[in-house]
Amino acid sequence: MSGFLPVDEQIAILTDGIDTLLPEDGLGELLDLGRPLRVKLGVDPTAPDVTLGWAVVFRLLRRFQDLGHVAVLIIGDFTAQVGDPSGKNETRRRLDVSEVDGYVSETIDTIRELLSPARLEVRPNSEWLGAMDMSDVLELTSKFTIARIMDRDDFTKRWDEHEPISLIEFMYPLLQAMDSVAVEADIEIGGSDQLFNLLVGRDLQQHRGQRPQAVMTVPLLVGTDGVKKMSQSLDNYISVKDAPAEMFGKTMSIPDHAMEQWFVLAAGYSERRAAEIAAEVATGERHPGETKRLLAREIVSLYWSAAAAEEAEAAFDRVFKAKGTPDEIPSIALESTDDVYLPALLEAAGLVASRSEGRRLIQQGAVKLDGAKVTEETLGATGVAGRVIQVGKRRFVRVEP
Repeated sequence: MSGFLPVDEQIAILTDGIDTLLPEDGLGELLDLGRPLRVKLGVDPTAPDVTLGWAVVFRLLRRFQDLGHVAVLIIGDFTAQVGDPSGKNETRRRLDVSEVDGYVSETIDTIRELLSPARLEVRPNSEWLGAMDMSDVLELTSKFTIARIMDRDDFTKRWDEHEPISLIEFMYPLLQAMDSVAVEADIEIGGSDQLFNLLVGRDLQQHRGQRPQAVMTVPLLVGTDGVKKMSQSLDNYISVKDAPAEMFGKTMSIPDHAMEQWFVLAAGYSERRAAEIAAEVATGERHPGETKRLLAREIVSLYWSAAAAEEAEAAFDRVFKAKGTPDEIPSIALESTDDVYLPALLEAAGLVASRSEGRRLIQQGAVKLDGAKVTEETLGATGVAGRVIQVGKRRFVRVEP
């Protein structure tokens, strides 16, 4: 065990905050081998950003790296085209290769920043899945029964409700399982909605004569609404790339009941410490508002710095206590005197991720010019130049002529 912490200490570090470990003694048995473990995480790039919710499992993978183990990051450029049915109540639209490649290019650098470059393997699963022929597919499907695949709750629910389930969705767990075989994973980690897929990986490894992987899952972080899981499609997320002030302000908007989970999953606190803080809030020993400020500072510090967190808190106070605008507002220059297509300007200024998001926010009344709501998507250049555009409560840009 030279170079490693004692097994019991590693287990304590690695299991804090997780919700499932199967088999229960599997992690300890693997650590007893006294060698670096191959810890697999598969990610399907189906959205353009990395959220705090998505980052939870990356931080668990980083814990393994910091303890001397090997992170095997599977970029699901092939499985993303199939679509993971986990937690879905309808068949997903298939993505084409160009869409997936675009999402990979938008997220891979951010993901790498969350992990250590040491002890990291990054493998696209098109490397082996794309090389399979029909004989390989038939051999793979012969290892599993429909009854086994129907064990997953979301398939059973859709079946009972007479909702369609495509054969390609049945294939997804098998394809993800092939990833575990291809990289000879010792452990696979994922969100709690991935448990079935991870267990299928154990089954297939056993069929192929490999030692079945242990599986570990982490809870799904609720979004800023405090109800549904954090999701880019639901627009209830915080990006790990959000500016400090944006990250701080969005965190301050979460409901109080979500704070305990956020301290553990988003800020990296131990479950014990987060429970202590929640108890102090419940008894009145801690003020909920001040506790949420602590949470916001911790999250900003985690992804930026302590100094950035202090500046973000000060900016929050200027906007929400003084009801003003930030002292320093970034600016963007108009390129011509022609009419301005506002969604394009919002995208260019970095206030929205896409023009479609800009159009949606305009329709929702979330875009303002000098404090007045904007209702039109196209405006005259003279009506925009020299004015401050505000998106939501915390995003500002000054338009220069």
